[in-house]
Amino acid sequence: MAKENLHAKETISVAYETATGEIPFNMTNDYMFRAVLQKNNRVLRGLIKALLHLSEDDIKEVRITNPIILGESVDSKQMWLDVNVILNNFIIINLEMQIANLFDWRNRSVSYMCRSYDSLNRGGKYKDAKPVIHIGFLDFSLEGVVPEFYATYKLANIKTGQVYSDNVTLCVVDLNKTELATDEDKKYGIDKWAKFFKARTWEAVKMLAEEDAYIKDASKTIFELCADLEVKKRCCEREEFEDYAERLAQSEARLADALAQRDAAFAQRDAADAALEQAEKYREWAIAHGYKED
Repeated sequence: MAKENLHAKETISVAYETATGEIPFNMTNDYMFRAVLQKNNRVLRGLIKALLHLSEDDIKEVRITNPIILGESVDSKQMWLDVNVILNNFIIINLEMQIANLFDWRNRSVSYMCRSYDSLNRGGKYKDAKPVIHIGFLDFSLEGVVPEFYATYKLANIKTGQVYSDNVTLCVVDLNKTELATDEDKKYGIDKWAKFFKARTWEAVKMLAEEDAYIKDASKTIFELCADLEVKKRCCEREEFEDYAERLAQSEARLADALAQRDAAFAQRDAADAALEQAEKYREWAIAHGYKED
């Protein structure tokens, strides 16, 4: 699929205004996601503004702290292209687009959040630790949780619900659950961003762009990046990697399930053997004590 996106004839015109048809790579591609946010700071501001329910005046500065050279290959295909951001030189934000379900999101997101929070220099005071917010955009639904479009988790007392600390926050945006967006989600346009990330045609993108100036900037940036052959190559590589990683994870999950079923069958057999042995012992005891078999 990725190679088809790279080499197939495209309907992109020389101008964004006249572009029609399928988008080669939208923002569910983690390389395109990073490229757009890195290339256009206004788009980054607009996305964070929506996610954190901020006003324009609340954002003094937003800066990516782990930039890459757009168009160049990442150091390793196993590198996760999360976007690390510092807001107003105070709040650390980690943004990550994840399409492949590798069955490890909860542990991975917690690990990323904790890693970012543990950022004090030697000798630093814990009271100076910067708050961390990890936000994951998922193209799959987490198992074992109540379906929700935009979920927010904090450290809290399980009896009273009282928040223990505001310094760590973990958010999950389910890109496939926009119909569950709350009034508050819609008020800040988070559902529009989710639909924009998933949009596959220029027509759909432009329709959303008419409703939000930040999304309009983002759609124009995607158009510019789709015209860059090197960026497209990197997007293609990421699609291939995501596809490989998901297939591997699914294979490992099937293997683990098969082994669990085998172990359960062995355990059931062992239990049956033990019951049979116990019954045989009882039969022998009964015969030894003069009880006759029916």
